Amino acid sequence: MRRPGTDTGPTDIHSVYVRSLIRSQLRLALICAGGFVLATVVFVLAVVAPALDGVFVAGVPVSWLLLGFGVYPLAITVAALYVRAASRNEARYRSLAEEE
Repeated sequence: MRRPGTDTGPTDIHSVYVRSLIRSQLRLALICAGGFVLATVVFVLAVVAPALDGVFVAGVPVSWLLLGFGVYPLAITVAALYVRAASRNEARYRSLAEEE
């Protein structure tokens, strides 16, 4: 049991850093997942729209082009941004952990 006013040990500080890293990674994952779900819903609504069924580009319906060239680049972009942000979070954690 800790006494009030005593300095926290290194294990306490590191556990705070780890909890902070986990929270930031969870927040990042939820934001990316929410954005991806929202964009997917928009694409699905665009595909379901009957007005797009009659529009063709190079003999291919626009709804198919939206799915083929809209969803996959979006998924790749979200994944790349997630990896970049997660790496940045981990680098911040490492710099804080090395200072102690």
